[in-house]
Amino acid sequence: MNTVTSPTGRKTASSQIQSRVRDIQEATRGVTAQYPRSYILQCIKEDRFPEELWQALGKFGLLGLSIPEEYGGSGGGVLEITALNEALALAGVPTLFLVVTGLARVPIVRNGTREQIARYVTPTCTGEKKMCFAITEPNAGTNSFAMTTLATPNAGGGWTLNGQKVFISGARDADTMMVVARTTKASEVKHRTDGMSLFVIDMKTPGITLKQLNIQVETAERQYMVFFDNVQLPADAVIGEPGKGAKLMFEGLNSERLLAAGAALGLGDYALAKGVAYAKDRKPFGKPIGSYQALQHRMALAKAELEAARLMTYDAADRFDNGEDAGAHANMAKLLASRAAVAAVEAALQTHGGYGFDRDYDVVTLWPMIRLLEIAPINNEMLLNYIGEHVLGLPKSY
Repeated sequence: MNTVTSPTGRKTASSQIQSRVRDIQEATRGVTAQYPRSYILQCIKEDRFPEELWQALGKFGLLGLSIPEEYGGSGGGVLEITALNEALALAGVPTLFLVVTGLARVPIVRNGTREQIARYVTPTCTGEKKMCFAITEPNAGTNSFAMTTLATPNAGGGWTLNGQKVFISGARDADTMMVVARTTKASEVKHRTDGMSLFVIDMKTPGITLKQLNIQVETAERQYMVFFDNVQLPADAVIGEPGKGAKLMFEGLNSERLLAAGAALGLGDYALAKGVAYAKDRKPFGKPIGSYQALQHRMALAKAELEAARLMTYDAADRFDNGEDAGAHANMAKLLASRAAVAAVEAALQTHGGYGFDRDYDVVTLWPMIRLLEIAPINNEMLLNYIGEHVLGLPKSY
């Protein structure tokens, strides 16, 4: 069981959600059958982007999920693209690019002009173009409001961008990048959310330099430090109103949390399935080790936690798509999904014993990526801070 089902004919919110994601999951299985885990591992080994997989996702309309058909997309909402991310991860082929692309497109579709949507979003629906996202800075870290990357008006009526970003997934392979920058310095604004703007830039623009980071996570998309040195941007590179980008940014970040939750759920189930299969086959004392409660209960608990997190994730995505304030639910979903995934991969590792650390068994290779999801795209401690303050009404803790 990888999804929760409802009794036949029962019209519940859960059954309606399942009907929205069922076809997506089936279509994704068709793609991952052509490009399985072994394909992704080969891409990682060769340090290349999984272009064939990406193009197949575009061909079947899966990259266009969450984008209205009038803009060249396939319709649906964040629920559908979250289900896609989960289904890819469930096959062992998670793609960070889907997370950052899904994040970056939300504020453009909701706040951009028709020309901006046609230029930046529509080509991503077919796989023709790829978009990454840049917000984190070396010194600011989680405190994005303290960022120092600055865009200033230039004589040509556009903008000049200077600064640097870090942990930018897939920057080498992207055609465009959404950059969160200040258009007013943090020291000059009345409220910390003021003076922030969103820009979309062409990665071939002069003044952009990339430095690959040595991140030990098994994913085809590498991580980069990105430097902006007097990068000249046209006036229409800004999305929405200059200085009012914080609200737009959070629209995208809430969807990013849900996409990350989807990846965690898929990877958690993928890892757990490996543990279950091994527990059924391994018989050092004459009967399967899966019959031992010490192992069986650990895996059973991990499965229960994954299913509970899945319900939370789907519900949060549905709320987001219905225009509700889904910030708290998205944060809870990412928190629970990442913790459940870690419990699942650790259960699989423990079940495999020493073989769990043999890369040929492909269990230990999953651990860094799954563990990363407790830290990125936002660490779970900050999610708990948010829940404590904004849900429980407790004093701010940081």
